[in-house]
Amino acid sequence: MNIIVIGLSHRTATVEIREKVAFSPSLIEKPLHDLIALDDIVEGVIVSTCNRVEIYATTRDIAGGISRIKRFMADHHCIPLETLEPYLYSYHSEAAIRHVFRVASSLDSMIVGEPQILGQIKTSYGYAAEYKSSGIILNRFLHKAFSVAKRVRTETKIASSAVSVAFAAVELAKKILGELTDKTVMLVGAGEMCELAAKHFLNSGAKGVMVTNRTFERAERLADEFGGESIRFEELFQHLHRADIVLSSTGAPHIIIGPKEVEEVIKRRKFRPMFFIDIAVPRDIDQKVDDIENAYLFTVDDLQEIVQANLAQRSLEAEKAEEIIDQEIGQFYKWLSSLEVTPTIVALRNRFDEIRRTELDKTFSAWKDLPPDAEKRLEALTMAIMNKLLHTPTTVLKQAGQGGRVDLYVDALRQMFALEAAPEEKEELELEED
Repeated sequence: MNIIVIGLSHRTATVEIREKVAFSPSLIEKPLHDLIALDDIVEGVIVSTCNRVEIYATTRDIAGGISRIKRFMADHHCIPLETLEPYLYSYHSEAAIRHVFRVASSLDSMIVGEPQILGQIKTSYGYAAEYKSSGIILNRFLHKAFSVAKRVRTETKIASSAVSVAFAAVELAKKILGELTDKTVMLVGAGEMCELAAKHFLNSGAKGVMVTNRTFERAERLADEFGGESIRFEELFQHLHRADIVLSSTGAPHIIIGPKEVEEVIKRRKFRPMFFIDIAVPRDIDQKVDDIENAYLFTVDDLQEIVQANLAQRSLEAEKAEEIIDQEIGQFYKWLSSLEVTPTIVALRNRFDEIRRTELDKTFSAWKDLPPDAEKRLEALTMAIMNKLLHTPTTVLKQAGQGGRVDLYVDALRQMFALEAAPEEKEELELEED
């Protein structure tokens, strides 16, 4: 049995294309059932996020399975296959295992080390388990992917440093002001960057958020989202002293906060430190503010330097993560190979034994005056011949199962001898699943 992956991601398709092939979680049951109803597709999991849509499946027919799933994706979303196919990638066998391990470990993410993708894959697997589209192989495979991701996160520092401007601002604020549990944040502006920064500050324990914006309704909406306080823009300097951290990101063409205003604010604060973050372009805060005692100003360029240094550090940690994945691939591939080898050996022996017994029965029925002990001797003789004939292919198959292209041997034997799954195979799979 082979694992295949078919999908597209931020690396191969624009958001407009990704939106067209996304699967809704609330409607995922039917696509999962349709997926495993395809010819030669045994198990299937659908992963659909804002940055990627991927299908993990098992099949004996690699080329056919990949082709059928591509057609399934196109038909399900009513997109011509020739339009969708240029954006799709596909992997099988070891390459598929590596890809999923890398995705789960956030090595293939837009921001390496971000933790969201692991939770998204777990959710997708949960749907597949609920609707019974996954089975012994994908169950084991995805649990292994989860453990690999955990090992990467535990044994490397791939997620330990800030790689977004908003998060870098929070980390910098902690270094200067210490713990944020008693700190209040003032957001000047109500755009996406301010919203993201507010989430990071509150997640880091900030006491509260104030929001001001030229359009007061937008300030109200953002403040309500975070249980904060909205401030009218013209009243900014009446409330600025209440803020320990000020993050400004407006579209104003001129300076909003100057050194004179900040000097007055610092006095009202009895010279308690104040942290200013200006991520607007052009700037909202005059650079001279940084010269005021107990006022610390950082611009978007300062934060970008931190982000770039941290990204470089993550790249080094990613190399360690790749080594972990290499180790884990070998272990999982051995298990997957052994799953194929044992049932094939059993089926092969059963087929040879079936032929042996059929020919013996013919001989015994035609040889009426056969001495009583002759039957036992012929039984032993034919058994010995069969064992001799099967010794080499059995040995080769077992060796292949330790780390070669065992699928080639298994498929060849099953086709040459028309082998079906033996009862022992079904029993073994049931035991493994338990």
